[in-house]
Amino acid sequence: MRIHISSVFVDDQDKALRFYTDVLGFVKKHEVPLGEDRWLTVVSPEDPDGTELLLEPDGHPAVKPYKTALVTDGIPAASFAVDDVRAEFDRLRGLGVRFTQEPLKMGPVTTAVLDDTCGNLIQIVHSE
Repeated sequence: MRIHISSVFVDDQDKALRFYTDVLGFVKKHEVPLGEDRWLTVVSPEDPDGTELLLEPDGHPAVKPYKTALVTDGIPAASFAVDDVRAEFDRLRGLGVRFTQEPLKMGPVTTAVLDDTCGNLIQIVHSE
């Protein structure tokens, strides 16, 4: 068994697609119309057949309170591995990304947390 798809709830699929591709560097894998929304996934360009991230609309009534609670408590909705948190932090900050946690070394891992502009906090992490 392996993880095939994971999702983040987004308030605007178009805005999310731009952020996750143009800023974070993922590539679009699937875009299938489903009424007003789409089945919209992105993947790492380093692993195009790997785990997909579904940019899922947050229209369900339970989602907005859930997202708000996570952000209020500073809890990331997802975590993405990077080779160097400090370098990625500098690159993304240069692109105007807002961070809620600057790079922080915690034992064998370094993390930082960013705002994805779509209602989520996202953690970037690398292990030594």
